[in-house]
Amino acid sequence: MKKRTIKTTLITLLLGTTVGCSSLTQVLPPDIKIAQTLEQTETFSELQTLPAPMGSIPVSVYSFRDQTGQYKPIANVSSFSTAVTQGASAILVQALNETDWFIPVEREGLQNILTERKIIRAAQDTNNGKADKLPPLKTAKILIEGGIISYDSNTKTGGLGAEYFGISTSELYREDVISIYMRAVDVRTGVVLTSVATTKTVLSHEVRAGFFRFVSYKRLAEAEAGYTNNEPMHICVKQAIEKALVNLIKSGIKKRIWSPKVTT
Repeated sequence: MKKRTIKTTLITLLLGTTVGCSSLTQVLPPDIKIAQTLEQTETFSELQTLPAPMGSIPVSVYSFRDQTGQYKPIANVSSFSTAVTQGASAILVQALNETDWFIPVEREGLQNILTERKIIRAAQDTNNGKADKLPPLKTAKILIEGGIISYDSNTKTGGLGAEYFGISTSELYREDVISIYMRAVDVRTGVVLTSVATTKTVLSHEVRAGFFRFVSYKRLAEAEAGYTNNEPMHICVKQAIEKALVNLIKSGIKKRIWSPKVTT
């Protein structure tokens, strides 16, 4: 019994050595966590550091969707899950709302707003019109168009591995790329005022370690550990949209479509 315990300890130590600098918390399953607020990205910080505008511009977003038609790449399996998020419009409206340059007006759910306004008017009619009249909906001066136009998987793959005397370790990675186009359109004339494009890589990283050896006659010891890190796709889309919005504002300033606030 004591000999078996020594062998188990030895295997554990060897396996821990093959994992390398990876911490044990990465190998073991994580604990269940409560819901948290999304952390702000570096691109969002860049959006916040833009100069203050002369005034906020009302903008509308009808649709900013996935135009790639790509499904998740799963080997030997038919998958109907899309490769990128279908909520890019919500991400863009959130980014527009977080900057002082634009005032987003609701258009994706416009039919819901119109339905509610009809209900309010009907309620006012039953009350003999005593309630205040509804104000007109706010109009937009600029229309934000575009979408996710490209998703390329396995643009880069690579890895490194070694095996000696039944002890093996390997490290693999894969990169995907998403591309986003965004343009600002003048509502009055339909002229495209400015257009920008951004890309973002999506990194997947895997580390594995194993132990395979006969410790005695007809007794085989085998152990394996590893972990993977995959960038969340919606976070990558969020970063690409925020970067596109930063470039859109800077391009508009350069073309004198809108102006920053003059500081004295």
